[in-house]
Amino acid sequence: MAICALAQQAPPTDLVVKNATVMTASHGTLEHGSVWLHAGKIAGVGATVNAPASAVVIDASGKWLTPGIIDPHSHSALDSDINEATSPVTPSMMMIDAFDNRDKALYQALAGGVTTELLLHGSANMIGGQAVVIKNKFGLSRDAMLFPNAPRSIKFASGENPKRVYGSRNQLPSTRMGNFEVMRQSFEDAKAYMATWDAYNAKVAKGDKTATAPKVDLKLEALADVLRGKLYVQIHCYRADEFLTEEAIAKQYGYKIRAFHHALEMYKVADKIAADGTGIATFTDWWGFKDEAWDAIPWNAVMSMRQGVKVALKSDSNDHIRRLNSEAGKMIHYGGASEDEAIRMVTLNAAWIIGVDDRTGSIDVGKDGDLVIWNKDPLSTYAHAEKVYIDGDLFFDSTLAGLGTPHFSGAMHDGGGFGSDDEDGEDGER
Repeated sequence: MAICALAQQAPPTDLVVKNATVMTASHGTLEHGSVWLHAGKIAGVGATVNAPASAVVIDASGKWLTPGIIDPHSHSALDSDINEATSPVTPSMMMIDAFDNRDKALYQALAGGVTTELLLHGSANMIGGQAVVIKNKFGLSRDAMLFPNAPRSIKFASGENPKRVYGSRNQLPSTRMGNFEVMRQSFEDAKAYMATWDAYNAKVAKGDKTATAPKVDLKLEALADVLRGKLYVQIHCYRADEFLTEEAIAKQYGYKIRAFHHALEMYKVADKIAADGTGIATFTDWWGFKDEAWDAIPWNAVMSMRQGVKVALKSDSNDHIRRLNSEAGKMIHYGGASEDEAIRMVTLNAAWIIGVDDRTGSIDVGKDGDLVIWNKDPLSTYAHAEKVYIDGDLFFDSTLAGLGTPHFSGAMHDGGGFGSDDEDGEDGER
């Protein structure tokens, strides 16, 4: 669809949102609070702020202000390219190469208050490709949407999906045993590869001019980076027994798991996983949709949180990503989470999963000016985002003409379906 651009203006150097109910996600809720943005960063938070007289002021009386919503598990704007399903181990695939910055799913997420997304490979593979982290600056160029210097993440997947995809081809892996054999052998290969490079580098350091460099292998380089701790390991996994197996393999080979995704049986072993410092990015109330989800319960997130697991909620769907705020609200119903705990699940905790919690995810001085003004309590199903700021710049305004997108012009692309959600292995995932 063709969309006309609205007049673009440079964001104000100073912006103040005042008289809002400010849900900081880190230090409680401020009634009739003010937040001052200076040069795209949060410069002040409190009952009053010491902004210059020249600041643009928005009176948010009767409205709510939150950090931007963060989705730590999305396949938006990747079209049908989320799985490189030609091999169970493809760690050198780069999701940025599939990223379509004009996909309408990004706009829909933006209109739902989503300011940051982790765009992941699908779950056809035991070891999939490397994710891309974006700030949802819809309307800007592809590179302008990349989250600067965000940590690198890689997608693993255990359970039904890899064994179904390759087992249907009479190929390894076709069982859970095969899944984990493929994983262990991959890391054995990576260790051997690292050893050849270590030997070469040692010769060079000693001045050996006859030393011949080993052949560069992009697959093994990526696996070596996992072992070196240079990649956050994000794992699609449902079952309690497999969480424990994945942790055991990580300890065997010396890498850390950042988070289990989906994680619907985490409530069974949450104390053990919490001890390893691994988080989860989970659904609110999806269960019974596949064999691995039969023991899922909607109390999982809060039960796991109470055992010390850092819990985030995620979409895995272009449909759900539009209302992650109300998904968080369900956690008050399912388990009795407080409003602070619920909002953290889609802001600060989600930022931690991605590794950007030092820069976004809460309303704190020094963090990026990623903010959402809501017409009602954002944990309500009646709430909608009125204005969305990213780095202090307005990217969505429901009061503007057309689609409310100050930076977008031209035609949106339709990636098709509801999210390229990765359920089906080759086509998707869950």
